[in-house]
Amino acid sequence: MLDPELLAFGQKFHGHKCPAMPMGLRTGLAAMKALGVDHAPDGQLMALIEIDEDHCATCWADGVQVATGCTLGKGNIRKLNYGKWGLTLIDKKTQRAVRVVPKAEAMMKNKQSKFMELRSSGMPASQVPAEISDPLVQMVSNAPDEMLLSIGPVEPHAWVDAFHTFDSVLCGACGEMVVERNARLKAGKTVCKPCSGYEK
Repeated sequence: MLDPELLAFGQKFHGHKCPAMPMGLRTGLAAMKALGVDHAPDGQLMALIEIDEDHCATCWADGVQVATGCTLGKGNIRKLNYGKWGLTLIDKKTQRAVRVVPKAEAMMKNKQSKFMELRSSGMPASQVPAEISDPLVQMVSNAPDEMLLSIGPVEPHAWVDAFHTFDSVLCGACGEMVVERNARLKAGKTVCKPCSGYEK
């Protein structure tokens, strides 16, 4: 069962009520429990999420971020672009990982709901009436893990962090800050990629 405060924070972070975000919370919490780790204040954990672009239920990823502390800004969450909803959570300290996936039956209940019918017709999630979204959110929030999730075994998983660079320069064309390794040289000036016109 989800802590109501965590659910409320997740909904505020995400921006609307839907069943996918709390499913992401449940997925992230189950993965942390399996590994015996806490929410990552820094980069202690790495989340590999299997979503792609522009498909239903990517809201799930926001729940994973809120639950685990693996965020885009900290650079410890990465999309694998499989078009699926699997999470592999890696504990960098112990070099162990677990994969957690929402069960297809649970996902199908949401997919076959009035909520998804309205969403598929083009209605923004924030405009779906509460009497339609709330029961789904409560079902996902309150169901036992075994009804919602497939939790794999904890297994060894080597992970080496890339070096975080602190080197940056000003683009000689637009004057904006750019990470040095992403700058390009054009006509004797150090410029950002967009100002360079280069594809790489």
